[in-house]
Amino acid sequence: MTAPAVRHPGELRWETRLLAVVTATLVALGIATIYGASSLVRSRGEIIGGSYALTQFTGALVGGILMLIVARIDYRVLRPLAWPLLLASILALVVIILPFTPSFIAPRINGAKRWLRVGPVQFQASEVVRLAVIIWCAMLATKKGEQVREFKKGLMPFLVILGIISGLILLQPNMSMAVLISLLGGIVLFAAGAKIGHFLLLGLGAVIGGLQVIQRAGYRAERLDKFLNGAEGTSQIYQSLVGIGSGRLFGVGFGEGQQKMGYLPYAYSDFIFSAIAEEWGFLGVCLVVTLFGIFVWLGLRIARTAEDAFGRYLAVGLTAMVGVTALMHMAVTLSLMPTTGLTLPFVSFGRSSLVVSLVGVGILISIGRMRGKPGGRLGGSAPGRAATRSPR
Repeated sequence: MTAPAVRHPGELRWETRLLAVVTATLVALGIATIYGASSLVRSRGEIIGGSYALTQFTGALVGGILMLIVARIDYRVLRPLAWPLLLASILALVVIILPFTPSFIAPRINGAKRWLRVGPVQFQASEVVRLAVIIWCAMLATKKGEQVREFKKGLMPFLVILGIISGLILLQPNMSMAVLISLLGGIVLFAAGAKIGHFLLLGLGAVIGGLQVIQRAGYRAERLDKFLNGAEGTSQIYQSLVGIGSGRLFGVGFGEGQQKMGYLPYAYSDFIFSAIAEEWGFLGVCLVVTLFGIFVWLGLRIARTAEDAFGRYLAVGLTAMVGVTALMHMAVTLSLMPTTGLTLPFVSFGRSSLVVSLVGVGILISIGRMRGKPGGRLGGSAPGRAATRSPR
């Protein structure tokens, strides 16, 4: 008796369930770590650190509800919405950097204009752009098909749009997010079959252009110089390594970390991986790395068995959005790359990042849920078939 051509949805359901459990575990760990790492944060002489955990909890609640809603919707409805979502996000970036935009709409925080306020809601526009770019790249790569391997007809439209978006984000300024968004777009294109030679040439050009951008901004050049001269040259990286080393195997205990006492700024966001290592020790670090490893593994399994090309490319992009960001955050705290300011997905303080990441997980779950359902395939590869790149 031959096996059925379409696998039953129940055979694939464990992956989406485990993905939700891993995500919820990371969110819960993040709220607990934020509470411990921000407990002594002061503003105007008053300790306000406890409110950070409450703020993160509200973001987790809103993001969790949106994740559940999005997970129940067919992800393919996003394909015709890709252009409107991208244009709306670009418009948000333009509004933020316009010199005449009032501060109550685009407030300047820590010397940067990255946030947009709409009524009572304030969010970081580049976080929304990150998700919109992945959806748009997946849509256009699906539409172009084999043309992705051509430079003029395939790669050039992506470069134009990603260049515009990266330029707008650089004006905020936020170089790390501009680099990340360009990288995520490149990963989707690579999964779609773009030529490696094109990426090598573009990578060389990006390095040259990036060095020029760094040189024009004194603080970026200073960061790079300090990184190249060793961790001792920059207090943030040095204190991050001190915190990681002091955690040893089991950590100093929940809420007992010393780096939050003014030694390591933003221990609850930009350097939360260091706070985890200090308070939870090497075992806590292994737990976090394992959870992110499982997340990436599940995301790629969903991508490999997605019902169509759009689902494959979208799943790859969403998985990379979490995995690459986490890797870059950990690399910064371990002094493996210069300070970037990227948060640890699901864990670091930041409602915009948390909500967008949870919505991304909802889309990923939707892609997983549609596998193996009769009539679910719309011109994609057969269920269970591995997504392969075109032969070079």
